[in-house]
Amino acid sequence: MLVRDAMSTVVLTIGPAHTLRQAAALMSARRVGAAVVLDPDGTGIGILTERDVLNSVGLGQDPDTERAHAHTTTDVVFAAPSWTLEEAAVAMAHGGFRHLIVLEHGGPAGIVSVRDVIRCWAPRRQPDRHVPAQVPA
Repeated sequence: MLVRDAMSTVVLTIGPAHTLRQAAALMSARRVGAAVVLDPDGTGIGILTERDVLNSVGLGQDPDTERAHAHTTTDVVFAAPSWTLEEAAVAMAHGGFRHLIVLEHGGPAGIVSVRDVIRCWAPRRQPDRHVPAQVPA
């Protein structure tokens, strides 16, 4: 299976001046774990993830004043729609991240996440299928 078959094609894009609270609210509303940060006057295409927001808040930074550009990853690994899911999984495992921006014709065409890969590789949920119980902590 290819990245184009698994990726989300509706991409949340924000600007570098968005506050972390604004970014978090948009990610929450869209139920996504990452936003593509487009900065045509600066770094180009970057990514802001829920982990970036969490790290900032955990450091005691104010999400109403912290701007996306200060927390955006700009050294991004991009995927192509023609990559296999195995290639995407290897890139994510090697880089230690959970989202890949998919580029096509120089712009973002989608995002593929670890969850997307798992969804494609795991068997479909069956209503009567037994789900293993959680292991006690």
